Amino acid sequence: MGLFDKIKKGLAKTRESVGGHIGSVIRSFSSNRDEMIDELEETLIMADLGVSTAMKICETLRERIKEKKLKSDDEIMAELKGIILEILSGNAETTESSAQSVILIVGVNGVGKTTSIGKLASRFVSEGKKVILAAGDTFRAAAGEQLDIWAKRSGAEIIRHSEGADPAAVVFDAANAARARKADVLICDTAGRLHNNANLMNELAKIRRVLERELPDAKIDSYLVLDATTGQNALIQAKKFNEVANLSGIILTKLDGTAKGGIVISIADEMKLPIKYIGVGEGVDDLTEFDAVSFVDALFEQ
Repeated sequence: MGLFDKIKKGLAKTRESVGGHIGSVIRSFSSNRDEMIDELEETLIMADLGVSTAMKICETLRERIKEKKLKSDDEIMAELKGIILEILSGNAETTESSAQSVILIVGVNGVGKTTSIGKLASRFVSEGKKVILAAGDTFRAAAGEQLDIWAKRSGAEIIRHSEGADPAAVVFDAANAARARKADVLICDTAGRLHNNANLMNELAKIRRVLERELPDAKIDSYLVLDATTGQNALIQAKKFNEVANLSGIILTKLDGTAKGGIVISIADEMKLPIKYIGVGEGVDDLTEFDAVSFVDALFEQ
């Protein structure tokens, strides 16, 4: 199954609740575009784009309808897709080459951090890269064991300490192992934490400092894993985590389990962060690199 087909399948619920409704709104108000904009705004808010993003999209669409003298439903739909694509494409980062890549995975419990790490490890190993996992979640029972299973399954190496150990110490050892063994990618798990717990959030900053000190030449990314089914609460989490973790990207899981996949657009708009990967299924290959064009096409595919 190709990338587009995976995304299309994973967005089935969202497409049914969003794409179809948007098309219906545009067709139903062909004679009154002002009413169409008002109805469209409400539809986007219900799809979890959030009030701010929905208003921004609709105001931009209103202006472009007048500027470009758009008349037909197809023209307006195409313009709407283009506006959403601009939002999703606006945060793409410039690719930088580096001898080593470090990915710090953060997020609250239950969003799919461990599974995402395992799927990323499988992806990188399949590309011929040497991967080391750091089991930095030392507080949750069986977290290390779960990551160990993923390491064996993917062919990655793993650095673990005993339960309750200092997470920064685990990351310290993993960083040194990555340097000594010339690993291409180091992926660091962290304890699931509430975004309003100051002590745990400060620990994330400490882990980041350890990585920067031990691997000064590596490209260090902090990816926040968010559960798409939590809607606007995911955006709140992103804002809080970004304050301490210096986020460089988002991994959005469980898109296939929600009808409110519009949260992708809201996060991209308000956080100005790239969506790096999206989870569109349970399979090891169902954590896919985010592609804005494929996402928008799949969202409105009939």
